[in-house]
Amino acid sequence: MHIAIAGNIGSGKTTLTGLLANQYKWEAHFEDVDDNPYLNDFYEDMQRWSFNLQVYFLNSRFNQVISIRKSGRTVIQDRTIYEDAHIFAPNLHAMGLMTSRDFDNYFDLFKLMSSFIEPPDLLIYLRASVPTLVNQIQKRGRDYENTIRLDYLTRLNERYEAWISTYGLGKLLIIDVNNLNFQDNPKDLSLVIDKIDAEIHGLF
Repeated sequence: MHIAIAGNIGSGKTTLTGLLANQYKWEAHFEDVDDNPYLNDFYEDMQRWSFNLQVYFLNSRFNQVISIRKSGRTVIQDRTIYEDAHIFAPNLHAMGLMTSRDFDNYFDLFKLMSSFIEPPDLLIYLRASVPTLVNQIQKRGRDYENTIRLDYLTRLNERYEAWISTYGLGKLLIIDVNNLNFQDNPKDLSLVIDKIDAEIHGLF
């Protein structure tokens, strides 16, 4: 079974992926942040590195999904291949940070790759307001995220909501994380687990 967690920067995807992997004894596949050779450069000069970064993510996540399906194990994945194509790349294009030529090339590549993979059995979307995102980003203190602007997070949030409102590839669970602290509060984590249990039992 393939479970994936989607959500904006700072919504708690990585934290929840780890907690659920531990709870259910699932294998966790995390986003390749530390080894990403483009991320620092991208935040320094988005226009120059946007296409390179998006192609790197596309390749990385495509490989992840292939290995998840081949493994035959139950895997929980931190962020999906669809978020890059429907949220991050179009946002960069709309902001003038990726040329139309590069975006069209990228999206054609995404369409080809996505035709070879199956969507997650369950997609969990973490809905968060911009103040919640900012608070989480500041708490974790990654240097390259210090320059992220509020309007950038706002645009991403709008695109997430638009994508989720039309998502029809499989089962979807939306969790509003604005008043949840599943990292430090066991009751909040139990609440999330109960919702996931209800969805998973519906998969069989």
